[in-house]
Amino acid sequence: MTSAALTFTLFVLRGSWMIRNSPLFRRRWTKVVPPVIDTVLLLTGFYLVMQTQQYPLKDSWLTAKLTGVLVYIGFGIAAFRGKTRRQRILFWLLACSVFIYILLVALTRNPVPFDL
Repeated sequence: MTSAALTFTLFVLRGSWMIRNSPLFRRRWTKVVPPVIDTVLLLTGFYLVMQTQQYPLKDSWLTAKLTGVLVYIGFGIAAFRGKTRRQRILFWLLACSVFIYILLVALTRNPVPFDL
C-alpha cells in the first residue's frame, strides 16, 4: 500500500509540475525514482498473487485490476511523452482516473466498484 501511495503521489506531483511547466519536472530524480517505486509496486503485486493464489483470469476483480494497471501505465507514459500540452494533460487526467478505479477495485474486490 505504501508503494501504491508513493506511486500515485509522485505521479500527481510530476503531472502538476508538467502542467505548470515547472523546472522541478526536469530534475533527474523525477525521472529515476518513480520507475523504481513502480517496479517495487509491480513486484509486490506479483508476490501477493503468488502468496494468495488469486490469479488473473480466475478472479474477475483481479483481472480488472491488472488490466487497469496496464491501462494506467499506458496513459502514464502518454502523459509524459505526449506531443502537445493538451494531450499530456488529457492522458494525465485519464491515468489519474484509472488509478482511482484500480484503488476502488482493490478495496471492493469488485470489477464494477460503483453503482451504475
